[in-house]
Parts: sequence; structure tokens; C-alpha cells
Amino acid sequence: MTALHRLSDPLSDLFWRKPRVLLLLLLAPPLLWLGVVYIGSLAALLAQSFFSIDEFSGLINYDLTLKTYGELLRPANYDIVIRTTLMAAAVTIASAVISFPIAYYAAHFAKGRMKAFFYLAVMLPLWSSYLVKVYAWKLILAKEGILTWAIDGIGASAVLNAILAIPVIGGNSLSVSYIGTFLVFLYVWMPYMILPLQASLERVPSNLLEASDDLGATKRQTLRHVILPMAMPGMIAGSIFTFSLTLGDYIIPQIVGSSRNFIGQAVYAHQGTAGNIPLAAAFAVVPIVIMGVYLWAAKRKGAFDAL
Repeated sequence: MTALHRLSDPLSDLFWRKPRVLLLLLLAPPLLWLGVVYIGSLAALLAQSFFSIDEFSGLINYDLTLKTYGELLRPANYDIVIRTTLMAAAVTIASAVISFPIAYYAAHFAKGRMKAFFYLAVMLPLWSSYLVKVYAWKLILAKEGILTWAIDGIGASAVLNAILAIPVIGGNSLSVSYIGTFLVFLYVWMPYMILPLQASLERVPSNLLEASDDLGATKRQTLRHVILPMAMPGMIAGSIFTFSLTLGDYIIPQIVGSSRNFIGQAVYAHQGTAGNIPLAAAFAVVPIVIMGVYLWAAKRKGAFDAL
């Protein structure tokens, strides 16, 4: 105990006289973690994307080149990037449209137990296993699944068959179509849109809505000129989650959907099965670049104020 006191007293004096030393010691572990593990891994990934693979030996050529990025422009690879980006955009837009009335109700009408039920209903899917949810949806969307059974029950099979017959997005059943992939993406990531949107809508003062009514604005004008502009930061904040999570997901399209790859699947295949790590790294850089541009645009809209 005496030795401990002898050591702690000078340290206490040092931290009291130079508080920046204490601050540096406290920040050092998280900064090291962020710098070495996160930024370091990103730097290693970026470096790998500038290498190439020898087509004859299959070995990595460590000479710096843009050849691997050029391979992304091949039709098969380019289609993967476009397909993934369009799916992420569709999921994000649908999440915003569906989430808005839910979030608005929770922000301005739900009180007490109803508000608690809202949070429970939104958060509950996040507490269950990701894989369990995806496989459950696989069963729901299967040709013999509960959804097809329910649609048959109401006599709407012709409508479902007509939708599944649409080229590109259709398929033999919902579980092997882009529509099914879209539905599962929407279910899994929509809570990340609802919560920031609800937080943003709660900041809309009720007296502002009353003032809009007093000035003769219709409900539609109040929605367009008052509520939507004030909800936009939360909507953009939510879209950061839904867009980026959809962009990088490789499990959902692997379990539910067609055989056409998404970016995450391409990274997995090239890094593992094909052993083409430079091309896998180049594919992985694509979402980073897209999200970099997206975050820059979101920052200009003040999205981070709602986080």
C-alpha cells in the first residue's frame, strides 16, 4: 500500500498540473483502436486494390497498377455495381416512404404506453438473430410459403403471377426474385430509418404547425413546407444506415433472391473461392467511394445534426 501511495501521489500531481497528459492517456486506447484497426485495415484494403493478379500463375503482382479497377468496368462486374446501388437506393426510398407515417404518429400522437409499444415494436426485430430473420423470410416467400398461401386464399394468385412474370425483378417465386430480396432488405433495415426520422419529427414544434394552420395553409402545404424540410435531416440520417447496410450486405441476396451477385457476394467470392484479392479489394472500395460521396452530400444537408 505504501508503494502504491508513493506512485499515485506523483501521478495525481502530474495530472493536476498537466491535464492534457491525462486527456492524452484517456484518448490513446480508442485512438489506437481507430487508427490501427479501422483506418489501418482500410489502408491495407486500399493498397490491395492497386495490385493485380497474374492470369497464368494466379499469384498477386505487387506492382502498383490501375488494371484491377479497370476490371470493374467489365460488363459482368459493372452490372454488379449498378445492381447493388439500385437495390440500395430502392430500399432507402421505400424505407423513407413507409417509415414517415409511422415515425410521425409516434412523434406527435403516441403517448405513454402506446409510445413504449412503438419503441418495442421497432426495436424487437433488432433483438433477434439476423440469420434467423433472413431464413424465416426465405420460408415466408417460398412457393409453398405462407405468403403464397395467403394470396391464394384471397384469390389474388393471378396478380402475384403477373408480378413474378415481370422481367428482371420477377422469378419462379418471391424467394428467388429481386422482389423477395427487396422485401427482406426493407424489413431488416427499416428500423434504422424509423428511429432517426422519429427523433427528427419530435423536434418539429407543435406551435409551428398551429401557426401554419392559422396562416391558412392546407394540410398538404404544411406537410410540404414545414414538416418535410424539418424532417429531412432525420430522413437523410436514416438513409445513411439503410443505404450503406444494403450496399454492403452479402447474406440476404445469397439466401433470398436470384443467382445474380451483389457487391458483397462478389467480394466474398473473389476473396475466398477465386483467390483474386486485388479484385475483391477493388469491389470493396466501391461502397466506400459511394458512401463517401453520399456522406458529403448528407453533411451539407445537416444530417449529422439528427444523429
